[in-house]
Amino acid sequence: MAEVPDELIKLERTAEQERAKLAGLTGDEYDAQLHRWREASDAVQAAIAAHAAATESSPHEVEQAVQKAVRRSQEDPAVE
Repeated sequence: MAEVPDELIKLERTAEQERAKLAGLTGDEYDAQLHRWREASDAVQAAIAAHAAATESSPHEVEQAVQKAVRRSQEDPAVE
């Protein structure tokens, strides 16, 4: 897999941030946050599928490359 576009990395980070916000919530707050996370997750999955189609790549490989790029950038202290 070639270079991962920044837009995919940003979308994945947003989805992960929305997922993390679920911690400790209950009831209606949980349901509302779950909805926001699902929307963010759907957006990243759609972007991954579009990128895979445009580059004739496997969506699974693109998704793995995006997740790896996000993890790598989070481990770099210069990024945060």
